[in-house]
Amino acid sequence: MKYLLTGGAGYIGSHTAVEMINAGHEIVIVDNLSNSDEIVIDRIEEITGKRLVFYPFDVANKEQLTEVFAQNQIEGVIHFAGLKAVGESVQIPIEYYRNNLDTTLTLLEVMREYSVNKFVFSSSATVYGEENKPPYLETMKKGSCSNPYGWTKSMIEQILTDAANADPELSVVLLRYFNPIGAHESGLIGEDPQGIPNNLMPFVSQVAVGKLPELTVFGDDYDTPDGTCRRDYIHVVDLAVGHVKAIEYASKNKGTEIFNLGTGVPYSVLEIVNTFRDVNNIPVPFKIGDRREGDLQDSWADATKAREILGWEATLTLEDMCRDSWNWQSKNPTGYR
Repeated sequence: MKYLLTGGAGYIGSHTAVEMINAGHEIVIVDNLSNSDEIVIDRIEEITGKRLVFYPFDVANKEQLTEVFAQNQIEGVIHFAGLKAVGESVQIPIEYYRNNLDTTLTLLEVMREYSVNKFVFSSSATVYGEENKPPYLETMKKGSCSNPYGWTKSMIEQILTDAANADPELSVVLLRYFNPIGAHESGLIGEDPQGIPNNLMPFVSQVAVGKLPELTVFGDDYDTPDGTCRRDYIHVVDLAVGHVKAIEYASKNKGTEIFNLGTGVPYSVLEIVNTFRDVNNIPVPFKIGDRREGDLQDSWADATKAREILGWEATLTLEDMCRDSWNWQSKNPTGYR
């Protein structure tokens, strides 16, 4: 039996592939490479010593996806595939709704046809919205999302919940991520955003390597110790291990469960910049800019439920995150390309 990772050549998907293989699972990756590179498959093999099955398909293409299920004994699915840039989603919302919802619906249809009933979804803390205050608990009512990307996550959570309610055999785990950063300690795989990075750590890394001239910190007048926004940053390897725990949980349980995956500790933008500088002994030029529309002051998890039920908790430190991010970027100054 094999587990299917949709979007498995991407940042979080590739690290999860490594941890799944390390845990003894066989995996299949389907990825249309719109935000990844086929070289990732070779690098996963270099890390693990295992060659995985890879299809350069679009998950929304039912004919191609059916071929994947027909050729492999799929036991369960971890669903990463989807467009993910917040700013871009505001500019092209139709493409985001079409892509992210269609991939999920097609996947559910093909799973039903092949009696596959284990589903782990790559969701986001953005579904808590502005109405809730941190630390966020899974029992909180979902809030209003500030962008189409967030709404696709919220809608897909509802689709999966409804599907599990209608099918007593279906097991759904919704993983609400906080802010994944870092890279595999080998430096072979990491975050490789296309164009100007949307997230803080790859921006910091690209400034440090000289690819970008300086970082803009969006606002220093928030009600936090140093005036900058605070987020719950989690090492991508810890996050990947959380997916292993989640699919193993889904194999033994039915219905829908939600888990936060975070450290429970908020770090500010300047804490990230200063820690990166100190750990790696490299300057990170930055300037203070205006606040960015839509940014929350604070966001962090209560991850108690994941610890108590999944037996999972984050173990890697902020220093580890900064060190591994620089190891990846310095070895791959222009990314995979």
